[in-house]
Formats: sequence, structure tokens, C-alpha cells
Amino acid sequence: MMVNKLFNALLACALACSATAHAGDEQLPVNLSLEARGDYQREYVKDKAVKDNCGFKGQFLNLKVSGTIGEYFDYSFRQRLNNTNFNSNFFDATDWLYIDFHPLKQATLSAGKQVVAIGGYEYDRAPIDLYFNSEFWNMVPCYDWGVSASYTFNNNRDNILFQFCESPFRTFYKHVDMYAYNLLWAGRHGMWSSLWSVNLMEWAQGKFINYIALGNRFDFTSKLALELDFMNRASSHQRFLCKNFSIMGELQYMPSSKVKVFAKATYDVNNSGNSSDLLVHDGTDLTRVGAGVEYYPLSNYDIRIHAVGSYCWGHNTNPDGMNVDNLTYVTVGITWKMPILPWNKLKKN
Repeated sequence: MMVNKLFNALLACALACSATAHAGDEQLPVNLSLEARGDYQREYVKDKAVKDNCGFKGQFLNLKVSGTIGEYFDYSFRQRLNNTNFNSNFFDATDWLYIDFHPLKQATLSAGKQVVAIGGYEYDRAPIDLYFNSEFWNMVPCYDWGVSASYTFNNNRDNILFQFCESPFRTFYKHVDMYAYNLLWAGRHGMWSSLWSVNLMEWAQGKFINYIALGNRFDFTSKLALELDFMNRASSHQRFLCKNFSIMGELQYMPSSKVKVFAKATYDVNNSGNSSDLLVHDGTDLTRVGAGVEYYPLSNYDIRIHAVGSYCWGHNTNPDGMNVDNLTYVTVGITWKMPILPWNKLKKN
């Protein structure tokens, strides 16, 4: 009932805004759409089926709204409708809800619920576009309230963003007052693109953990690309480098405009000897590998069919962890986008 009321209210608002748009191809002030994904999957741990993770599953149902307010403001909103919990805060199912102010063409000030600015291409991709992930990705709460400022330079090839937001770790302490300070660089230089960050986050009040996340993408040709991420995590009283880290890599090949095949591997390890990392626990050593194929029957990529398989082995000291030893996962499914507004786009199809 609550989801229906929310959707009807947003649709009514969007329809009202659309009435102000001119006829023809002029961009409307509101864009409203839904996206969904459904899978048939099998998951086994040590050859025993995990019943809760087998069978037909509705994975995602996302409501997306974006638009402009006057000349200098725009906004964006994404609500995960399949994740609404009526016993918790409504905003817990909100991925992002923020407003941007553009005082200059190259500068942006933002406020609201945002993606926590951590580097890496696996981290940056929308959950609906991922099938299996590193243990870090599985455990990190990646959306929080805060403010940010960004500046684009070098002919739009580089962007620097500074963000001050709630610490992702505050969810482990029933939302106590904890913060994160994030600096992210996104660059595009020839075949190499980057998503690098330095992050300082409170994992307990007054205690910080540092991330250095180096996300790299290499577009060797229009058909062949490699995404390679390295993340180092460190706190006080431990060796700074290579005691607690993750590596994520994905090789992608598109033999045609309708087909993409990929192979992916992740490695998470924590030998820090302390308990400051609440996501990848001390003593964890996990590897996950897999491959898959995506098929796009339409040229606008609004429908995607996938088939993916993966295997994980190693040791996870987090009793609530997602990646475990001898984990086999296979899924086939379909993802589709449902544009509702702008109306001028729908009328052309």
C-alpha cells in the first residue's frame, strides 16, 4: 500500500511537471522510469543447495526520477521498491536523493543522500548490473547523507570531488554520530580511465580507517576492455600497505553490439591483526571467479538477458559474510527498463 501511494504521487507530480514542457523534441523537466530484474538461480555451499537462494527471484525494482529546477539546479532520486521495510526508516531503501547546484559550468555543489565517494569500477556500477561481487562490495553500506563539491577541468577529462558525509560504519552502531571524508578523482585519458579515491572514515567514534582505492579501466579497442581495481585498507597500529586489501578485475569483450561476454575475479584478504575493518574481517582470505554472457535484443539496450556462473573458495571470519568457502552460484535472468516520462520519447516509438 505504501509503495503504491508513493508511486502514484510521484507519477502525478511528474505528469503535472510535464504539462509545462513545449511540444516537439525539447527536453522535459522530469524524467521518470522504472527498472527491474528477475533471475532463476541456483546456489550451493559444499554441494548443498541454499534453499533461500534457489529458484525464481525478483532481484530489483527501482524507481528513478531526475530533472531540473530552474537554470542552476537539478535533482536525482532512486528508490529501491523491492527493499522497502515498513518497520524501518523509509529512506533506508533510498539509494540516492540529492540536489545539485551549478554556480559555474564546471563546478557542482550537492546535498542529500549520495553514493559514498569510494573509488573502483566494481563499486561504481549499479547493483542491478552486477551478478557476483567481492566481499567488500557485498558488505559496504554505500549510500549516505552528506554534502559534496566537485570541479571538472582539463577539457572535461578530469573531475575532482570532495565529500563530507555520514560514515558507512554508523549502521553497525545503530546510527551513532560518525562521519567520513572522501576525495575522489575521475579521469579519462586515452584508453585509460580512473576512479581513484582517498577516504578517511570513522569505524567507531573518534577512530578512523583509511582507504586508498585505485579503480582503472582500459579500453583497448571498442570491443575489448579491462576493469582492474585495487583497494588498500588500514587503521592505526597495523602495517599500512598490503595487510588488508581487495583486488577486483573484469575482462569484457563485445563480439557484436548485442552480445557481451566477461570473466571476473575478486580477492579479499585481511591479515591486519585488529578489528577495525567491520566489512572484511581480520583473518579473511577469499577468492571468487566467474564468467558470463549478456545479450541485448534491442539497439537501445533497454532489455538485457544474462547467464552467469561463479565459484568462491577460502575463509571468511565474518559470520554474516556473503562469500564463503565452496560457494557455487549460477543465474540466468532478464533486466528491463520501463520509461514513463518524458512523453515525447514514448510517442516516437
